[in-house]
Amino acid sequence: MALDTSPQSEFAQTVYAWLMAVPKGQVTTYGQLARLAGHPRHARFVGRLMANLPKGSKLPWWRVVRSDGALAGEQAPQQKERLQAEGVLVTASGVRLKTYGFEP
Repeated sequence: MALDTSPQSEFAQTVYAWLMAVPKGQVTTYGQLARLAGHPRHARFVGRLMANLPKGSKLPWWRVVRSDGALAGEQAPQQKERLQAEGVLVTASGVRLKTYGFEP
């Protein structure tokens, strides 16, 4: 059975709940959100959910980075700006996960 990744699915709602738990000044990864939502091999689905958030969503999508700490996609400049406003140091290679990574 395929995983339902629609925005209304249980998986999506669990991902969104974990994302809301990431404090200001910290980041998580697509893979970590997938693991926390109970589907460790579905990081790409998390990416799809983040890419398709409704306009005006209050979810802090900018706190989600790649597994190497890099920013991804066309929203990277805006993501960098928002992370820096929260006190996260963003270098050319991304965010240092050992320093800014979310540990629930």
